[in-house]
This record gives sequence, C-alpha cells and structure tokens, in this order.
Amino acid sequence: MFNIFRTLPGLVNDLDGDDAVRESLVFTAWHQIAGELLSEHTVPLELRNSRLAVAVSSNVWKAHLEDLAPQMLYKLNTALGSSFVKYIDLRIDEQIVHAERLKFQGDGGAAAAEMEKKAKKMVTKDIRNAADAIADEELRNKFLLAAGSCLVRQQRLTEREPDK
Repeated sequence: MFNIFRTLPGLVNDLDGDDAVRESLVFTAWHQIAGELLSEHTVPLELRNSRLAVAVSSNVWKAHLEDLAPQMLYKLNTALGSSFVKYIDLRIDEQIVHAERLKFQGDGGAAAAEMEKKAKKMVTKDIRNAADAIADEELRNKFLLAAGSCLVRQQRLTEREPDK
C-alpha cells in the first residue's frame, strides 16, 4: 500500500483546484497514516482553507490526538507530497465515529453496502477523470469509494447545519 501512496503527489499536483478530489485524497491519506487503532476512533470530516476537521470518539481521544497532531500533520503532508493541510481541527462526535466503525464490522454489512451504493452515486465526472490517472485498479476503486463517501458525509453535515 505504501508504494501506491507514492503516486499521490503526482495526482495532487494535477488537481487544479478541485476541492472535492483534494479532500478525498487527504481523507485517504489520513486513513493510511492513522493506522487501524486511530482509524477506529477518528473520521476525517472536511478539508476547508487548509484545515482538516476530524471527528474523534471521546474527550480522551481528542486529548491524545492533540498531542499527536503535529506528527500527524507532518506524516499527512509527507504522504501527499504537498502542504495542503496546515491545521487539524479535532471535534468530538461519537455518532459519526460509531457509524464509520459499523461500516467495517460484520454486523454493519448492510449499512456498508448502502453507504457504498450512495457513495457511488455521488461520484462526479471530475472525480472519475481524476481517478483515471490511478493505474492500480484496487486503489482507483478505493479512491472513488472514498471520494463518494466524503461527498455523502459532506451532504449529511450540510443538512445538519442550521440555516444561517
């Protein structure tokens, strides 16, 4: 998987301002550098103005990640080959983290299938075009799923925000 991530800097440089694709790449890189344990307690939410918002499962995990944030930021930007992320904003949201966990557990198979179906519908032409640059079919499919899942999550967050 590490070898696959060496292709990210080339993809990132070819994006020309496509924020949804850039966000998907950052989310994919987050999961790669976070590893299994941190991924069980964190979910990247959005990338806006070089700030990566990440949901954490509890105050304890938030405190732990506040200590790790500089190291995570370095690893993330190194994996991306660019300094897209300047700050990691940690937000406690147990529900989002729990829902993400269910997607990867045996009892959440139906929920995962439904999420995958929604994610595939959300993938735009621009995202598909960006994915075409990924030679590895497995990575391309994971990227498309991550991008679609990101857009689904973004839509949910927008729907939850009160009107301004």
